[in-house]
Amino acid sequence: MADPAIIPALPAEEYERRERRVNSSLQSLWDLLDAVKDPEIPAVSLWEMGILQDIAMQGDRVIVTITPTYSGCPAMTVMAEDVLQALADAGYADSEVVTRLSPAWSTSWMSEEAQDKLREYGIAPPGQGGGNEPVEVLCPRCHSDEVRRLSEFGSTACKALYQCSACGEPFDHFKPI
Repeated sequence: MADPAIIPALPAEEYERRERRVNSSLQSLWDLLDAVKDPEIPAVSLWEMGILQDIAMQGDRVIVTITPTYSGCPAMTVMAEDVLQALADAGYADSEVVTRLSPAWSTSWMSEEAQDKLREYGIAPPGQGGGNEPVEVLCPRCHSDEVRRLSEFGSTACKALYQCSACGEPFDHFKPI
């Protein structure tokens, strides 16, 4: 378990992403896009997952920048379509979604709210660890640490399939990246 006395540093890319939103003159568009959910995990928004990177205007055109959780993410097309639909429904017919691959997305970009929502949805969040340090995986249902990995891949490539020995339930664990 992570030491509660240690406060993890926010990665520079995530700090900059949050600053872009806070300092944006397009706050109503950020708020509008908070309703766009991750199609594979509809309990969390693209913002909460760290996927929604920036919103800009070029004349009357809205430009939205998103970063996939990994470069082969099959949900990117649906995410872009959902963003464009939300904007069109709000009267922004001239919009574009740009995919940015660098810097690469990291699970450290997920908000605490997103991690809580993942647990409530039945997915173990990425947790802490890395390098040679093992990542602690807790069952999202009963919070037991008596779990075992059944498969390196779960319902999507960014998740692994686990089973809890305490309650017997299978669950996905979002892999830390």
